[in-house]
Amino acid sequence: METFELPIEWADYEDIAMALYEKFGDDFNEGKIYRIRFTDLLSWVMEIPTFVGTKEDCNEGHLEMIQSSWVYEWRDNQ
Repeated sequence: METFELPIEWADYEDIAMALYEKFGDDFNEGKIYRIRFTDLLSWVMEIPTFVGTKEDCNEGHLEMIQSSWVYEWRDNQ
């Protein structure tokens, strides 16, 4: 059975966080997640296959929310 994944946009912080955790697993702990450069984080988000947002629609607030959501996702999996 084929599954259909909904497109992810900038405000879908939890979905982005889950995708990043699936990609990187425990390579990044809480401290490392908060030290990721926003330029790197932006690139990684743009690489998520179901992500449909644009660089132009990104802002610092989105990236901060993604970081904190990723930390919560990491904590939930410890």
